[in-house]
Amino acid sequence: MLQALMNLFSICWKPFRHDGEKSEGNSVLGGGGAREGEDGLLWFRDIGKYGSGDFSMAVVQANQVLEDQCQIESGPFGTFVGVYDGHGGPDAARYVCDHLFRNFQAISAESRGVVTTETIQRAFCQTEEGFTALVSELWSTQPEVATMGSCCLVGVIYRQTLFVANLGDSRVVLGKKVGNTGGIAAIQLSTEHNANNEAIRQELKELHPNDPQIVVPKHGVWRVKGIIQVSRSIGDVYMKHAQYNREPINEKFRVPEPINMPILSANPTIISHALQPSDSFLIFASDGLWEHLTDEKAVDIVHGHPRAGSAKRLVKAALQEAARKREMRYSDLRKIGKKVRRHFHDDITVIVLFLNQDLISRGSVQDPPISIRSALDH
Repeated sequence: MLQALMNLFSICWKPFRHDGEKSEGNSVLGGGGAREGEDGLLWFRDIGKYGSGDFSMAVVQANQVLEDQCQIESGPFGTFVGVYDGHGGPDAARYVCDHLFRNFQAISAESRGVVTTETIQRAFCQTEEGFTALVSELWSTQPEVATMGSCCLVGVIYRQTLFVANLGDSRVVLGKKVGNTGGIAAIQLSTEHNANNEAIRQELKELHPNDPQIVVPKHGVWRVKGIIQVSRSIGDVYMKHAQYNREPINEKFRVPEPINMPILSANPTIISHALQPSDSFLIFASDGLWEHLTDEKAVDIVHGHPRAGSAKRLVKAALQEAARKREMRYSDLRKIGKKVRRHFHDDITVIVLFLNQDLISRGSVQDPPISIRSALDH
């Protein structure tokens, strides 16, 4: 029933294919002349229009069930971009994709469309509360939902300001023109919440001074309570509320000590950035991309090629690097099916927004509005 409702409320984009056409490498012109299609486990939308310019979008699957979700919403309020990297299962990322923008839209409507950091903060809070209520509702029948969570990276372009809000370790990088040199600089705009970062480990130790095991190394990486790498997320309620840190959830998720305060946080880091004429494009991506590409490499790839296919190009560059690290050919990696593919790379989601300064300075709005969502059922 829950899944049926989620599917009903979701506006999904899927590559259109005529009967009898091959899916391998196939692409067709979608709405507005945007080329979209699929190439094995890679889905893409090469180019499209949003309120402040062009965009490119791509997703590649590695898990048995795709755990990444993403969306672009553009209308009178401006533009909203979300990249949601799920873990433990797809349910949290799907819930966020269904509800975070809706909550943001309703809250901003209360202030006649004005967007502030508080607007975004409240939308995150409502989404966390809604998912926690869902876990409570499903506890007797689907307790595993309590162990699912999602990193959340959101960008909002409102008038001439970009707001970036983040939970977890997805990342947005700005490609900025360097004077009149023709060069481009890579500037990371988001703050990542991963226990491998020393600053995050220090933050956790300060928040939990009486817990010497708040972060411990396991399998070569630092993990919160030896379980999870990210310190902030939507969901993961078993590490936030004591009533879910017990049977029947799997023992590997249960924290041995009593939970007197939330171990993980759903409070995003939010920054605002005044858009400048030299700001060329933004790359929003889940950590699966940044595992294999540096900020500078990603920005150079976008800058050095045509706009169409930018997101797909970044995904393929990451996959080529993942193959190289395992001393195999990219063509051989492409033949590996989902689930087994997860041993080589993560699900990867990329959205590239190209910034049209004329549209931004004029305060243009998207008419008609666009709503593009990643597919739920891969």
